[in-house]
Amino acid sequence: MREGFRFKKTGKRLELTSRARQVTIDMMRGILARGMSIRSIRLFFAACLLLVALGAVTAGAAAGAPRRNHEGAGGVIGGAFPYGPRNTLIGVPQTYTDKNGETLIELAPGFDIGYNEIADANRGVDPWVPGKGARINIPSFKVLPNGPHRGIVINLAEMRLYYYLGRRLVISYPVGIGMPGFPTPTGVYRITQKITNPAWHVPAQIRRADPDIPLFVPAGSDNPMGLFALRLSRPTYLIHGTNRTFCVGLRASHGCIRLYNPDMKRLFRLVRKNTPVTIIYQPVKLGVRNGAIYVEAHTDYLHRQPDPLDAIGSELAAAVDPYPIDMKKLKRALRMRTGMPVKISARAGLFPLP
Repeated sequence: MREGFRFKKTGKRLELTSRARQVTIDMMRGILARGMSIRSIRLFFAACLLLVALGAVTAGAAAGAPRRNHEGAGGVIGGAFPYGPRNTLIGVPQTYTDKNGETLIELAPGFDIGYNEIADANRGVDPWVPGKGARINIPSFKVLPNGPHRGIVINLAEMRLYYYLGRRLVISYPVGIGMPGFPTPTGVYRITQKITNPAWHVPAQIRRADPDIPLFVPAGSDNPMGLFALRLSRPTYLIHGTNRTFCVGLRASHGCIRLYNPDMKRLFRLVRKNTPVTIIYQPVKLGVRNGAIYVEAHTDYLHRQPDPLDAIGSELAAAVDPYPIDMKKLKRALRMRTGMPVKISARAGLFPLP
């Protein structure tokens, strides 16, 4: 093999020279910098697979790596949480010390968060080389979207799905959404079909954009839809699993909503036909917990809120009146857009729930 991709034996383990990993990481950086075209998504996915393969043969991945179940960090986001007028936040804030030199895109699935979430929450950290001992924010603390608290609600701006179970309980999962040119549509839909082991009948629009894609992809490990799918009343769009784990938290699909396979399996079991699905775009959210008001800001990638303060003005006034807010903290949260709730008032009124 070429220099930099040479294996060396260390006892029963195989270690790869650090240059191999760095070359792969640099390639992924370049792909993301160029934007998510169909060709770049293919290259990015290939690079992700290579990065996983490299990690699998390193000593850190082979032994001593932290074991995290797919319920989220400590079961925080993957489980069901109560909410109400005095509590519109779920989960708890957490941190993790990177002991194995993992990239953020490698860490995200184990904590049941998307790549966008972990990258935004750690803006001062190099996502590809955080460094051993780096303290990583885990964004497992979420404000519920301002929308109908029933059925499935998907907020495209944060790339996260919320499923309201009734009895004021909610679960939440990270998602991947449509790429530029194939955006995931906003609107109100319903689940019309539950599909096990779905096959992919490739729409003509996708074939025109990428003729190399086959007309039909049977169920199996090569199918990008995973093992379970929920068809929407807009029939060309589905919520489904994926064989491309690293695309959760990216705008990289042809419009469908992708979940990690364990999350999709749980959601599939819970959801019934005719469940309403509301898809929204809400970059800034406001919530209340223990009498304090929080703001959670995400990247406005569609540039629909040139003045985010104006966009949330009426909701903010209703929530905090007559208590003052810390405008300095609010403006900083809107500027930094870490996707993590920031407390901006010591006291707050009740949040009206739909």
